[in-house]
Amino acid sequence: MRGRTLPRGILLSLAVILIAACNIFPVHDRPFDAHIVKCVTGNRDAFAAVMRRANDRVETGKSRSLYAAMMDVADEENLDLSQFFKNRNAAAIKNLREKNKAILNGILLSSRGKIRQGLDLKGGVSFVLKVDDAKFKDLTAAEKTEQLRKAIDIIGQRIDGLGVAEPLLRIFGDSGVEVQLPGISMKDNPEIVHAIKKPAKLEFRLLHPSITPQSKAERAPIGYEILHFVGDDAASSRKPEYAFVKKIPEMSGGAVKRASVTVGQFGDYEIALAMTDDGAKHFEKVTAANVGQQLGIVLDGELYSAPVIRCAISNGYASISGNFSQRGAIELANVLNNPLEVALKLVELNEIGPSLAEDVRTSSLIASVAGAAVVIIFMLAYYLTAGVVSLIAVVANVAIVIGTLSAIGATLTLPGIAALVLTIGMAVDANILIFERMREELSAGKPLSVALSDGHRKAFATILDANLTTLLTALILIHFGSGQIKGFGVTLAIGIFSTMFCALVLGKALLEFLVNTCSIKKLLPDFSINVRAFNFLGCAKCAAWIYAIVGVACIAIVAARSTKIYGIDFTGGDEITVKLNRKIHSGEISKLAAQNNMGEVVAIYQKSADNASEMLRVQTEEGKGNAFFRCLENHFKDARPSLVKAVEIGASAGGGVKMNAIISVALSMVCIMLYVAFRFEVGYGIGAVVSTLLDVLMTILIYLACGHQISAPMVASILMVVGYSINDTIIVFDRIREELKANVGKPLDAVINLSIGRTLARTILTSASTFLAAMALCWLGAGVVVDFALVFLIGVVVGTFSSIFVASPIFFLWHRGRRAAIAGSSQPVT
Repeated sequence: MRGRTLPRGILLSLAVILIAACNIFPVHDRPFDAHIVKCVTGNRDAFAAVMRRANDRVETGKSRSLYAAMMDVADEENLDLSQFFKNRNAAAIKNLREKNKAILNGILLSSRGKIRQGLDLKGGVSFVLKVDDAKFKDLTAAEKTEQLRKAIDIIGQRIDGLGVAEPLLRIFGDSGVEVQLPGISMKDNPEIVHAIKKPAKLEFRLLHPSITPQSKAERAPIGYEILHFVGDDAASSRKPEYAFVKKIPEMSGGAVKRASVTVGQFGDYEIALAMTDDGAKHFEKVTAANVGQQLGIVLDGELYSAPVIRCAISNGYASISGNFSQRGAIELANVLNNPLEVALKLVELNEIGPSLAEDVRTSSLIASVAGAAVVIIFMLAYYLTAGVVSLIAVVANVAIVIGTLSAIGATLTLPGIAALVLTIGMAVDANILIFERMREELSAGKPLSVALSDGHRKAFATILDANLTTLLTALILIHFGSGQIKGFGVTLAIGIFSTMFCALVLGKALLEFLVNTCSIKKLLPDFSINVRAFNFLGCAKCAAWIYAIVGVACIAIVAARSTKIYGIDFTGGDEITVKLNRKIHSGEISKLAAQNNMGEVVAIYQKSADNASEMLRVQTEEGKGNAFFRCLENHFKDARPSLVKAVEIGASAGGGVKMNAIISVALSMVCIMLYVAFRFEVGYGIGAVVSTLLDVLMTILIYLACGHQISAPMVASILMVVGYSINDTIIVFDRIREELKANVGKPLDAVINLSIGRTLARTILTSASTFLAAMALCWLGAGVVVDFALVFLIGVVVGTFSSIFVASPIFFLWHRGRRAAIAGSSQPVT
């Protein structure tokens, strides 16, 4: 008699789910003041006294937060916080202040929830950096814009290096850059702005060979200046040291090709500098001419190190040593790899609330839950016992995806949650494929255990091909995309691996446990969708006419409206800052905008760094800022709106995002065609690519014809349509390939019609589950979630239509209806 031990597949799945869960919880941030007390490991009485002094500083306004107060108390009293806390990374840091900062940063990080929330859900910090360069004023408008765009690119790269995901960056006014960072608090991260805006001006300068200043007040010799020296001794944070350094550098940072973090011979973190070819030659000349002297490495006016030149250095490498923590070294290397061309100064600093109104967030989260529930209910109702297995696999899939995203530091936004819900609808596709294959085997008279084994075996190749083609798209997006597009690619890739694992490992193990161990006699209901004979190819001309008519009609509607097709994300617009006597609910602002035909309007509340009262920031389409302020004045007279500032803002997702999306999709199509041609045959690749491109084009046209604009979340949704369309088409093609081998005597058109008919149940069921999820988001959601779901809703309908009536006819026409032209196919009997 068989024992009821759990199969290895279930045990492995439980282990993976447990690891994922560890990366999800805790979900929310814990208060820093309570968490730091829990982290104390020694000398608790002394720490309690330090906490009292730190809290006094916060209450009296001397420090902005407990984090800042702890740093201030430690600096004033020369306290070593390692006596209270254990931190392995901080133990080797010599500089006392850097050590204390590393300890507090570790505690702050451990207090955060595992899931990072985006600007739309949680808010963050917003600051404006203005160009601080006299020469900038003399540039033309086009040159100024180009300089600001370069600054945005570099700041974006620095933010990526700091591990902050999904930031918002755009041109602000005519000489500024606005940066919004999700989930960041200036109270607990006071130095993040400095890390982003410092110019990273690197120079190699000689020190005076014989004189050392005792204080900054001394007069420097001609040609020299006094610079602060960041020494290597443990007391350097308490007693500054200075050096006479030549004003004219021997070399600039332009000679450095790459900066990276290394560990020195005494365990200290250093910055390794690799020179360019020309830089290496120049560096050799400098070191050869100044043997015995100290060569100072100066960054932004501070002397980080001054090694003695022992001999000519010809290998093109140098290093910066100093009092670096690991994080400090990484930040410095990040800045050196992305030097700014213009100096920036901070002119505005605010804490900002969520960019979505509370009612919009609530309704959209409810819609997301409803969308997931609809898919689950649908699967349970149609597949009964097998549907329960699908439910378990889907829940595990979601847990693994969220846990993996949390582990890699991804930021969760409301469109991201919506995408996850739609992924649930798509994830059941693998289960549907397996169940329908099992049903075919059962119809052939096979026992349940054999049908289970054969169904999995025959579905495996289809699932593998469908997911590998989608994975190619994801890898292209990761490699060539940036920002949201790259993030979507990462999420898509994780979802593919998770879906395959849950379907092929967990799902199979559960089914085998039910059938072989629990002796379940029936998994699937008797009813099913079955189309035995229909001429799908005969509908190709009608399908072509439908595409043509709908496409032309949509183009005509969009042209007749003569409105912008791109939203604020891509075009920029106006931003007004308004002072109010009372807070106006964001939902009321949205209704006011709709009543006055103001188009896209985004409202958020901000609080300045000095904890002044909140002010309202409203972003509108170009030229509508002042008009919307007048609407606020007239409609909310009791709030006494007062205009504080009005500026023009640039695009937060400009031409780079659009071009990255186009390039990524184009390269994906090429890679898919090559893969399909290799795994199947060239004709299949042509059919898959053409049908997918038609799906994307039709989805965009219909969406625009419905009166919507293209936004950054809409681009991500279009990319989801690409993945869905490819997946749908490959499944049909895989069945055509199989039926060609099994039905040697049938002509090509008969085999294609048979294959479409036999996959129609899977096509309809997968489309229905995904359609229901998207419909729930559209019906119950609000704001950007509706736009995101609407794009995918249209894409599901168009993609389902094309996989049946477009992709296969293109494949048929490519081979001119001749079966003999297909590689690996046998001649039909004539």
